[in-house]
Amino acid sequence: MSLSASPEARWTSVGLTEEEYREIVRRLGREPNDVELGLFGVMWSEHCSYKSSRKLLKILPSAGERVRLGPGENAGVLDIGGGWAVALRIESHNHPSAVEPYQGAATGVGGIVRDILSTGARPVALLDALSFGLPDSPRDRALLRGIVEGIGGYGNCLGVPTVGGETVFHSGYDGQPLVNVMCVGLVRLERLVRGRAEGEGNVLMLVGARTGRDGIHGASLLASRGLSEGGEDKRPAVQVGDPFIGKRLIEACAELVEAGWVAGLTDLGAAGLTSAAAEAAGRAGRGVVLELDRVPLREDGMTPYEIMLSESQERMLIIATPEGAGRVEAACRRWGLEAAAVGRVTGDGYLRVRWRGREVAAVPVRDLTEAAPAYERPWRAPAPVTPEPGRGVAAGPSRGGAAAPSHGGAPRPADPSEAFLDFLSSVHVASRAPVYRRYDHEVQTNTVLRPGHDAAVIRVRGTRKGLALATDGAGRWGGLDPYYAGAIAVAEAARNVSCVGAEPIGLTDCLNFGNPEDPHVMWQFRRALEGIRDACLALGIPVTGGNVSFYNETDGRQIPPTPVVGMVGLIEDIERLVPSSPRCPGALWLLGGGAVSQEGSLWQMWREGRVHGQCPPLDLSLEAAVQALVREAAGHGWIRAAHDVSDGGLLVAAAEMALSPEIPWGLRLQLPEAGDAWTAAYGEGGARVLVVPAGPEAERALMRRAEERAVPCREVGRLTEDGRVIVKSGRDAWVDVAAERAARAWKEGWAWLL
Repeated sequence: MSLSASPEARWTSVGLTEEEYREIVRRLGREPNDVELGLFGVMWSEHCSYKSSRKLLKILPSAGERVRLGPGENAGVLDIGGGWAVALRIESHNHPSAVEPYQGAATGVGGIVRDILSTGARPVALLDALSFGLPDSPRDRALLRGIVEGIGGYGNCLGVPTVGGETVFHSGYDGQPLVNVMCVGLVRLERLVRGRAEGEGNVLMLVGARTGRDGIHGASLLASRGLSEGGEDKRPAVQVGDPFIGKRLIEACAELVEAGWVAGLTDLGAAGLTSAAAEAAGRAGRGVVLELDRVPLREDGMTPYEIMLSESQERMLIIATPEGAGRVEAACRRWGLEAAAVGRVTGDGYLRVRWRGREVAAVPVRDLTEAAPAYERPWRAPAPVTPEPGRGVAAGPSRGGAAAPSHGGAPRPADPSEAFLDFLSSVHVASRAPVYRRYDHEVQTNTVLRPGHDAAVIRVRGTRKGLALATDGAGRWGGLDPYYAGAIAVAEAARNVSCVGAEPIGLTDCLNFGNPEDPHVMWQFRRALEGIRDACLALGIPVTGGNVSFYNETDGRQIPPTPVVGMVGLIEDIERLVPSSPRCPGALWLLGGGAVSQEGSLWQMWREGRVHGQCPPLDLSLEAAVQALVREAAGHGWIRAAHDVSDGGLLVAAAEMALSPEIPWGLRLQLPEAGDAWTAAYGEGGARVLVVPAGPEAERALMRRAEERAVPCREVGRLTEDGRVIVKSGRDAWVDVAAERAARAWKEGWAWLL
């Protein structure tokens, strides 16, 4: 297949620059043919090679006593004791979801599940982190609905529970959503598999769905470039998923790993067979020969170029011994899957492609993988600018009445009670239950804490252990200070798993940014990485791997810098887990403290349609101390419930604790005597957790331990049975509403969206 008669179009048609093309010619000592050029195009794409980020990612701490597999593998793996390990990874499917919301999100789920399968682990939980534009436009509402349906439609059929995540709104994502999906799996350490093509003479077996033309150039021309408005021309590069084949693939891989018939295992995702074969060979320092005549095809007339670059879903590459290949084929047949021996491992370090008796490509594996270009992009801090006013959220008529001017420039509501109800019902704060109720979060019957708590918790069957799982993103802060955004994403994800009583043991990150050729974007990226690094070092959490997603822009309009973190925590005794809302009323205590501010807060974004100003001070040592105290209190049974204070501030956190139960509790909250009531109620800052002590004795033990750890600790109110939400500023009631009315505003705020 001839890509182009024009020399310039020849390299641009596969996403390469002229300099990169000249480098390929230099390395090969000749002009590449069309198939070889296609291999380089996908493997040297931003999506596959990480050429703009690879050098910078090395600053992240990835070592730890629990780490068994780290960055560079298909997924990270952490030892959780008792012979068990947890595999974790998060990936983005942003561009495909913007072009084709349902299939883009669905295949994002399928792809991350296969990454976990590649370690030999059984997938046991899915989480997501979704960022959308403001839903007052039909386009953004359609994206929201399509993406949520895609995640549910694929995940529910797959038999893997979707147990948690987050959904945020910001005008910076208008028309360009972020769809980050995390998967977690469990594996016995003795059954751990790596994505390596070991053993000269071993057989490469392609298992799963047949290969078609869907997804060609998805890695090089869709995920590694910005979008234009509409994007309909990119739809052929979006894959189509089949969750029922995905489910059979899970069961077949589990059987093969358990039987010990797999020498290596890797998925076919971005760049399809090319990346699977090249990366598996590269990790092992080997070569491979592929026989494309043996690849099962679902379309007639496919060329070697199309077969190698196809991103058809639900396919895995298994490395088996010659003696075990027949067993692999028979096992797959029992699960209704095709398994074809399509190549073998060699010792010459080349990726060779054969078709109809002749060699159509021969490229050094190293040139495709570890020796791919790694750039040091120029970076420059932007000059300070005053952002232009944004727009508010169309969420129905305001109940706030007349307004009085505030020091922040936006009108301040005259009635704090009505403002409280309006804020609760806004898309920024309202319950996400309309989203997660569309997901099956109980399949496999391991889910102990469902969505709606600070972190989801699943049990490790046959043990007393539990895994706490959470995702957190920080796009709202990214435009103000990318360093703070990186650090707070780690801190909040760790705080979430600490609040249920788990020790954070490792994370995977998904770093969503604009065009890396823009020096300001590279400055943002560097600063966010430094924030992640410093928070991980302060909290003692390794980064096991993750994903970088660049070119998140539409017609030059770039998203806010958005680092997303997926956190795993370990509970040694699942009986000691702590929910976010108590089963009975009691005193409400605040652990931690420090400065809070309306600047950059969710309240500011809702009131003014934008965020501006300075991020709150970040005290990582206090963050570590607060989280350690919460975990200790949970372990000793001193607290009945815990909830982190983050988006929306103190009042929103307290309200969520009170309003979450089926029959909501009443709430009494006392704001500090000094300072502005609005800032005390809705201002944000790190290192704060609300807890409900288990009784007077527990209160005394908690206070004593807080003093020893130098953690501020005080009673701020009570959960009651009187059916009122009353917030006092000084001695006066500042907010006074019926708890049932507040619960209705919070729980029904999304009714118009989904």
